[in-house]
Amino acid sequence: MISIKSEREIELMKIAGKINYDTHKLLASKIRPGITTKELNDIADDYIRSQGGIPSFKGYEGYPASICTSVNEEVVHGIPSNRKLKNGDIISIDIGVIYKGYHSDSAWTHPVGTISDKKAYLLEHTKKSLYEGIKEVKAGARLHNIGAKIEEYALKHHLGVVKELVGHGVGQNLHEDPDVPNYGKYDTGLVLKAGMTIAIEPMLNLGTEKIYLLDDDWTIITRDNKPSAHFEHTVLVTEDGYEILTGEE
Repeated sequence: MISIKSEREIELMKIAGKINYDTHKLLASKIRPGITTKELNDIADDYIRSQGGIPSFKGYEGYPASICTSVNEEVVHGIPSNRKLKNGDIISIDIGVIYKGYHSDSAWTHPVGTISDKKAYLLEHTKKSLYEGIKEVKAGARLHNIGAKIEEYALKHHLGVVKELVGHGVGQNLHEDPDVPNYGKYDTGLVLKAGMTIAIEPMLNLGTEKIYLLDDDWTIITRDNKPSAHFEHTVLVTEDGYEILTGEE
């Protein structure tokens, strides 16, 4: 069932979103060659809790960490560990925050040191595809307009669109209805209504769109081992457009 949020619920989600955004900014300042993904996880966990939040991912369906740290060919759900980041890596950090029972969800992909032109291209255009999708959000618009625009932009820039993983509603639960795919046919899907809150999250690859799951039952990587990027915002549908609840960059 799709929930329409009250003004009180939206205010709580805005606080959850602000904590999420600030956590991303903090981690961005810490990313460097030699730091471990577990160190990033611990920094995030400490900061989220210091702000009155709770990491959404910790224990979610058994997930063992507070954030997801996906490096290079890892698309999503990489588990923090003692792995040290290297110059030239890219790392996608996915963060969920609960504040007084309401979630925010946001992901960013960062360069580690100096990265290749191809990886920089991937980051630039995956981020831009997110905003191409967000621009379609307003009350009365069709849900699949979002994915249609993301897919159109990605294919124009010769990037693979992951189809098995999608965005989603978010609120009292981390994952709610509706699914928000990163592909689709324009002017189809349900009609968006003011007060809906959705996570839009394109995952684009430098090579094939095909992916597979590692033996840890969490980490998803590209089938051809080429790099993947992931950008995500939690977005509120308004009567005349949208409001990003997890930052403005």
